[in-house]
Amino acid sequence: MKRHVVRIEETIATVLADEQFIPPAESEIRRQRRLIEEYIETDPDFPTATDPHPVRENAPAIVRRMSEAGAKAGVGPMAAVAGAVAEYALRAMRDAGATHAVVDNGGDVAMLISRPLTVGIFTGPAKIRDIGFRLRPRTGIFGVCTSSGTVGHSLSFGRADAAVVVAENVCLADAVATALGNSIQTPDAGHIRESMQRLLIEGVDGLLVVIDDMLGTCGDLPEIVNVRVDVDKISA
Repeated sequence: MKRHVVRIEETIATVLADEQFIPPAESEIRRQRRLIEEYIETDPDFPTATDPHPVRENAPAIVRRMSEAGAKAGVGPMAAVAGAVAEYALRAMRDAGATHAVVDNGGDVAMLISRPLTVGIFTGPAKIRDIGFRLRPRTGIFGVCTSSGTVGHSLSFGRADAAVVVAENVCLADAVATALGNSIQTPDAGHIRESMQRLLIEGVDGLLVVIDDMLGTCGDLPEIVNVRVDVDKISA
C-alpha cells in the first residue's frame, strides 16, 4: 500500500491504498468539496449551524447525508463534513476495484479492509496514551471518527482528549463523535458513562472516551490494544 497526503485548502487527508486507487480518491475529494462549497453559496447558514439544520431536497447527496447525520446526533451538519468526504473518497476507490483502503481526514477515518488493521488513537495531553483499535476485516465501508477538545483545530465545546465513535455510516460516526466530544466536561465516571449511553444511538457500534487519566467505553468496540501513535503521520 502507498501512503499519499491530499492537501486541498482546509482538507488534509491521508490515503492508504494501492497506487492505482489514489487518483480516484483525490478526484472525489475535490468533487465533493466543490459540491459542498456550491451548496453553501445558496445556504449561508449551513456552515455555521451548531444545531441540526435541514437542507433542500435537491441538495447534493453529501450535503443531505451530513444534515441527516447531524440531526441524529443533535449537532450541525458540518460536524460530519470530514467523515463524509472521507467516505465518498473511499467509495470512489471501492468502485475502482479497491478491496483494502483507508482515508484519514483529520482523525475521521473511513475504511474498507480485507485484512487486519491497527488504528492508533491520538489522545494529546491525556495520561492515557498509545492506544488503538485492532480491526478485523468486515464487509463494506465503516468509520472510526474522533473529536477532541484539546487536540486539533475543529470546534468542540467539551474537554475530552479523545471522543471516538465506530459506525458503518462514516458521516454518522463523525457527527456523533462531535456530539460526544461536546458533552464530555469532566473526568467523572458517571458523567462519561451517561454521555456515552445517550449517544449509543441506532447505527452506532460503540464509543470510547479518554479524558485526563480516565478511559470509558460503551457498546460493541474493536479490541483495544497498545500501539505507539506516530504523531508525524497524523492528518491534521
